[in-house]
Amino acid sequence: MLSPSAFAAASWELAVRVDHPGEGEQKAVTLTVSGDLHIGGLMLKLVEQINIARDWSDFALWWEQKRCWLLKTHWTLDKFGVQADAKLLFTPQHKMLRLRLPNLRTVRLRVSFSAVVFRAVGDICKTLNIRRAEELSLLKPAGDYFKKKKKKDKNNKEPVIEDILNLESSPTSSGSPVSSGLYSKTMTPVYDPVNGTPASSTMTWFSDSPLTEQNCSVLAFSQPSQSPEVLAEMYQPRSLIDKAKFNAGWLDSSRSLLEQGIQEDDQLLLRFKYYTFFDLNPKYDAVRINQLYEQARWAILLEEIDCTEEEMLIFAALQYHISKLSLSAEIQDFASESELDEVDAALSNLEATLEGRRTDNILEDITDIPRLADYLKLFRPKKLVLKAFKQYWFVFKDTSIAYFKNKELEQGEPIEKLNLRGCEVMPDVNVAGRKFGIKLLIPVADGMNEVYLKCDHEKQYAQWMAACALASKGKTMADCSYHPEVQNIRSFLRMKDRNSAPQAAPGPESMDVNPECFVSPRCAKKHKSKQLAARILEAHQNVAQMPLVEAKLRFIQAWQSLPEFGLTYYLVRFKGYKKDDILGVSYNRLIRIDAATGIPLTTWRFTNMKQWNVNWEIRQVVIDFDQNVSVAFTCLSADCKVVHENIGGYIFLSTRSKGQDEALDEELFHKLTGGQE
Repeated sequence: MLSPSAFAAASWELAVRVDHPGEGEQKAVTLTVSGDLHIGGLMLKLVEQINIARDWSDFALWWEQKRCWLLKTHWTLDKFGVQADAKLLFTPQHKMLRLRLPNLRTVRLRVSFSAVVFRAVGDICKTLNIRRAEELSLLKPAGDYFKKKKKKDKNNKEPVIEDILNLESSPTSSGSPVSSGLYSKTMTPVYDPVNGTPASSTMTWFSDSPLTEQNCSVLAFSQPSQSPEVLAEMYQPRSLIDKAKFNAGWLDSSRSLLEQGIQEDDQLLLRFKYYTFFDLNPKYDAVRINQLYEQARWAILLEEIDCTEEEMLIFAALQYHISKLSLSAEIQDFASESELDEVDAALSNLEATLEGRRTDNILEDITDIPRLADYLKLFRPKKLVLKAFKQYWFVFKDTSIAYFKNKELEQGEPIEKLNLRGCEVMPDVNVAGRKFGIKLLIPVADGMNEVYLKCDHEKQYAQWMAACALASKGKTMADCSYHPEVQNIRSFLRMKDRNSAPQAAPGPESMDVNPECFVSPRCAKKHKSKQLAARILEAHQNVAQMPLVEAKLRFIQAWQSLPEFGLTYYLVRFKGYKKDDILGVSYNRLIRIDAATGIPLTTWRFTNMKQWNVNWEIRQVVIDFDQNVSVAFTCLSADCKVVHENIGGYIFLSTRSKGQDEALDEELFHKLTGGQE
């Protein structure tokens, strides 16, 4: 213990401002402290001097100059380095935040400003009944993203009222349970945080989610389509450079909101950042599936991702069908009791086998090496040469394609053997014109080798397209996902085929379609409204019998099949080059793209990656691949930490397994995303 004279000599005055929520003012309090005083003792002295009866448990100290929270209450002021000139703020850790969801609805809820963004997003998703929170993150767009274009009307003085769903009583505010409404069919069960099993009805009745039945309907069901005028006013990235600038706003998952300059009642975007959607289950993911559908829908409408006109009509038909079902009084349940999960299906197959009945799920011989062999047409684009396809005998085995002049020469030396590992596979299909093509971009030392394959019919295309897609990921046709992929491709082609369903005359209830609400503005300008409506209703005949959830899942599946799906763009400069390029980071690969033309130059697969790291002094990302290939670049449109975290997040999500420990997941995520610098 120090004597009074010694304490006076070692003590000094520290000014702390106290944030009073709701009062809109800050009060400065001066305390006499010493360097060996711990943070908990400082907060106790501060509360005693304020002498106001209230709950101070959520308050903590924020150091403005260092932009950090003083959360380790057992550390002393000397250990933190706090001196007399330090500007400390005694403020609540949980503050109100406005979040723009993928369905463009804004929710206002209380979020922790002291926890890292990764944990804060987890709390937000728990509040909103969204599983797999690691797939989402927060984004702060630059500029006037939230400001709509206003018409020049001097007489219009009415204030703009923003449509906000207020969830102020969320459990993230103080951790205390909040009573919610009774369980309903629109509120799907969540997972038990203890053992990972689906929550029972009793648990869900007394859950701490603040979502009422009405609020959950807002999040789980699609909203009415926006008018063409509103659609035209929304932000649309016009080039890859614009997309790169937009993606620069992703927040650092290993730092808190306040550390990144986010203030109370600011507005952020909650988006699916990592395009690896794990375990989409209609029984438990009503909100998650709908928000995922909405993000895909707006990506199509605002032309954030390119698609052909035929694909745009399929997306429009699915949107029209989903909007009809969402507004209908006979909305189907998300948790249909007739649906079987994987365990039920396995038990049914086992029961049928024991009873001697024959099932469709017959196991194939695992020693058999799958292969494809058929006549296809090949074309290699060259300058000043007309597009002419030549027919060859193709043999697909493992992850490579070999082609011969004819079938009789198969046992000899092939004309060429194409290794598809790490290549880009893009569809070149026009169902109406009976064109089934596959475009392959095969990485070579000096760029990309472009090859076109042409199939004769739908079945052949589905088989070869699925095999090429798996081979690009380093998988063979022996993989269990091959046959489901073939079926998915064929079902998607049937949706495009206008002659596959009987063309019944559209009823009166179908003639109210407003085509401009379901297609992008550029597509709407190419066709007359009546012509476009007729084509959408014609495409709608192929999806008219789908239930609501299946239609949304089909929309998400079609979105995932687009060549540019999952690409996040950044403006970078590669080491040894003088001009800037675009780096596309996807769920399975990195793509170097020419910034001027948008043409892919080189592709690197994550499966071929050995290691990656960041030189934090010069802010340079270095990645090593197989065959002694090394890539180094500096980020121009964003901090290199954003790109580093994006790559690490994808690698983490691609290696996760069902039932993995949540604490281990979080630890792995922070290690991979650079949380521990």
